[in-house]
Amino acid sequence: MFDILFAYFEKGFPLTEKDISLMRSVFLERRIKKGHFLQREGEKARYGAFVTRGFLRSYIIDNKGKEHIVQFAPENWWISDKSGTTEGETTSFFIDAIEDTDALLIDTAGHNKLIENMPGYAAMFQSGIQKRGAAKDKRIVHSLSATAEERYNDFLKTYPSIAMRVPQHMLASYLGITPETLSRIRKLQSLRK
Repeated sequence: MFDILFAYFEKGFPLTEKDISLMRSVFLERRIKKGHFLQREGEKARYGAFVTRGFLRSYIIDNKGKEHIVQFAPENWWISDKSGTTEGETTSFFIDAIEDTDALLIDTAGHNKLIENMPGYAAMFQSGIQKRGAAKDKRIVHSLSATAEERYNDFLKTYPSIAMRVPQHMLASYLGITPETLSRIRKLQSLRK
């Protein structure tokens, strides 16, 4: 698992032996079986996760029992609940495995240790936060202004491999539409071809 993490960081900066040793000391290896949870609503969010194999998702369940998927995390993606790591706060999110998953977990103390001791990690983290914020803003704007078909097409263009791996009902949940609407969009698009 660590080799995948190291390769991920090597794309941004060269790792020293000291960096590798430090990362090994703060990350925990975890296997999460399909359908099992990394965290549940109401718990203290303890870890951020880097997926080395498999697929995680985060979601909420509304008061009517409906799931609303907030994020997918396939290989080489991070997933966490920043609000749930705030002192005294509990999480609103469930994070579970869509597929059998291998992940490397890091808690806030470990993350802060890397920020303080690895400038390359700090720079990559800052860049990642900016990209995630921009993607979140784009998603909010699309959910408010784009049609269901436009949201679907944008998702396919941006995340083609994810669209092929997740069940239709999960993709529909992420897009904020019903599975029936997604099915109609797919059928219409196949007829146009």
